[in-house]
Amino acid sequence: MSELSEDEVVAVLGPRISDALAAEIIATGITKEELVTAYNRVVSDRKSHSAGPPLEPGHIGRVVGILERLRSQGIFGEAGSRLE
Repeated sequence: MSELSEDEVVAVLGPRISDALAAEIIATGITKEELVTAYNRVVSDRKSHSAGPPLEPGHIGRVVGILERLRSQGIFGEAGSRLE
């Protein structure tokens, strides 16, 4: 397992991610593949207008929480990010 880089976080989530947010995501210990899974989960939940099944505690669950928080703050979605 290799450490996730800030460039990889930006590649998955888009250029609106700040250094601090990228660092928060990297600090969870998530891999690039897990980050893609977390991102897809948030997109899926948003498109279906309902939360998917509960997540197990761990990297993906923590990052889904971060991404949901960012979405509620307007960093994703309606504010022009990559979340559709």
